[in-house]
Amino acid sequence: MISVVNLVRIHECLCHRTRLRLVHLLLQGPLCVCHLQEVIGEPQAKVSRHLAYLRRHGMVKTERRGKWVLYRLTEKRPPLLEANLACLQDCAGEEAVFRRDLLKLAGLGKKSGPANASCAAPVRPAGGRRATATV
Repeated sequence: MISVVNLVRIHECLCHRTRLRLVHLLLQGPLCVCHLQEVIGEPQAKVSRHLAYLRRHGMVKTERRGKWVLYRLTEKRPPLLEANLACLQDCAGEEAVFRRDLLKLAGLGKKSGPANASCAAPVRPAGGRRATATV
C-alpha cells in the first residue's frame, strides 16, 4: 500500500507543466537531455533542473551510454504511479502540446544535420511502447 507522502510526491512531480511533458515523453522510452530539450523547446538548464527534480523524487533513473546520459522512468513503480501515468497517456491525446511533442520526438530519428549531430538518435527499448499522435 502506498503512503500519503508517496501520493503527494507523485502529484508534486506531475503538477508542473514542463515535468508533465518530460514524463509523457519518457513514457515512450529513454531519452537524453538534448532530445528532451529540442522537443519541448526549453533551455537545457531548465530541462536538466526538472529532470533532477524527478530523479530526486524517484520517478526517473539515469543510464550512461557512451558519452550520453539517458533518462528513463523507473521500472519499479507503485500501482498509484502506474495509474497516474496511464491517465497521463490517456488524457495527453486531448492536449495539442502533448501531440506535438510526440510528433517532434518521432521526427528526431529522421532528422540529420548540425542540430542533431551532437547526439545519437532517440533510443527505444526493445518492445517499448510508442504512442502515435495526430494534430
